[in-house]
Amino acid sequence: MIRVVVHVLNEDPFVAELEGLPDPRDQYVVLRNPRRRDGKRLSTLTDGVTTILFPWHRVTFIELLDDPSGRAERLLTIFRDEPGSEG
Repeated sequence: MIRVVVHVLNEDPFVAELEGLPDPRDQYVVLRNPRRRDGKRLSTLTDGVTTILFPWHRVTFIELLDDPSGRAERLLTIFRDEPGSEG
């Protein structure tokens, strides 16, 4: 498991685990054990929730805190073309 900090649009970041690096072509990312950065339960989730499917369009970026290759605190950012932008 890779521990991550998930930054989402218009909300506070939260901590979770990934089984592996997500595929940016997917519509959602699978996050296990979501919690606030202080370790407390996310108030928006029902008690007992251990896994969430979070839609990619809400994710700004994901910080990887535990990297299996031994490099700490990498940054995963999914870039999207804005509609109507060319360049």
